[in-house]
Amino acid sequence: MQFQSIFQVDAFTAEPFKGNPAGVMVVTEDITAERMQRLAMEMNLSETAFIFPQGDNLFHIRYFTPLKEVDLCGHATLASAHILYETGRVAPDEQIHFKAKGADLTISKSGSWLEMNFPRYPLIQRASHPDFKALVGFEPVELYDSSYNWVVAVANNEDEVRNASPVFNALINDGLGHLMITAPASTPGYDFVLRCFAPWAGIDEDPVTGSAHCALTPFWVEKLGKKQLTSLQVSKRTGILKTELSGDRVIIKGQAVTVFEIEVIIN
Repeated sequence: MQFQSIFQVDAFTAEPFKGNPAGVMVVTEDITAERMQRLAMEMNLSETAFIFPQGDNLFHIRYFTPLKEVDLCGHATLASAHILYETGRVAPDEQIHFKAKGADLTISKSGSWLEMNFPRYPLIQRASHPDFKALVGFEPVELYDSSYNWVVAVANNEDEVRNASPVFNALINDGLGHLMITAPASTPGYDFVLRCFAPWAGIDEDPVTGSAHCALTPFWVEKLGKKQLTSLQVSKRTGILKTELSGDRVIIKGQAVTVFEIEVIIN
């Protein structure tokens, strides 16, 4: 039997047991997709990332939920970069370059914060959903479609986002199985709040969702007239992100903390 380390990292937080936990494993090309999926199922986190070193601080990266592979994941990217810096595979003053199925990503380190460069997601306004209030708990003031089948619903206020109670099984059947809800923040120090639900991928509520900010950052930059934003994801675990818009790219900043490292059988 062959053993290898896998890490659990809480992303978008400086405190253990908050933010969004992600699995991170540095692997070689001979690991199969089936093995990665089984490991992700065993970790039972919203995403587990598998990093393939390519040389010169270049890495291929793949992301798996407990049910399927996904093209792009913000918090697992942050967690992966955190492990590469923390274990000394990449020096603190050097950039990390990830090649994911969904995008090429660049990450750099500044003190305890990691800065990620992600693509901007488009927003296409859509008609209201007749059952939205019954399924989620509030009537959105605006509704949009975005990349990766995301539906973006804008609430009147922070309380509506906090108090939303989605009917998860019904969301999948009604085309809302990949849903982010957002509103202007009333909590001091933040610009907007959000929650994200992805039951189509086996994740009822994602604790903190970096990639959601690829759509929400340009939206709130325009709405609020600010270049730099601070968001609060108001899940039970909570998460804090700093973002800014840079042309067709979104800069996402966050912190991370390693919770544990374990040895797993990989063959």
